[in-house]
Amino acid sequence: MTIWKAQRTLLIVGEGRHEEAFLNHLKQCYAPRGCGLSVTIKNARGKGALHVVKWTAGQASIAKYDVVAALLDTDTDWNEKTEKLARSKKILVLKSEPCFEAMMLRLIGKTPAGNAHALKTQFAPYVNNDATQRDHYAANFGPGCLQAGRGKELTIDTLLKLLGQ
Repeated sequence: MTIWKAQRTLLIVGEGRHEEAFLNHLKQCYAPRGCGLSVTIKNARGKGALHVVKWTAGQASIAKYDVVAALLDTDTDWNEKTEKLARSKKILVLKSEPCFEAMMLRLIGKTPAGNAHALKTQFAPYVNNDATQRDHYAANFGPGCLQAGRGKELTIDTLLKLLGQ
């Protein structure tokens, strides 16, 4: 006889393809099948924080999740209005300040510098020059790095807690 565990459900929406790949990497590391947590990763296709929050709210209205979160950059459209909307829709906002690449560079002890384009260029070598592939995060952003980075990056700590770590 198979004993089924009650599944907790978690929806995490990434702002774009880089976030989606990283979130799928985390899911692979920390939420294997049968662990009692069902994780759904979606991609809001960019367009700033307000769009991500609105898109996430739409996804959350389609299916019921125990927890809904959005991983988004704070450099475009992140303001009091967007934050209030997220709270009203019960979306946990996981902020990448000012952007995902900067947060990830800090995680591995690098000092991010420049605008968004420069940060993407600076980040590229650490993900095999393609941040859209889940497997490219394993070498530099494995469990050891993520656990060590919890104290430096609140968003990473929150993500790991959502995944039961």
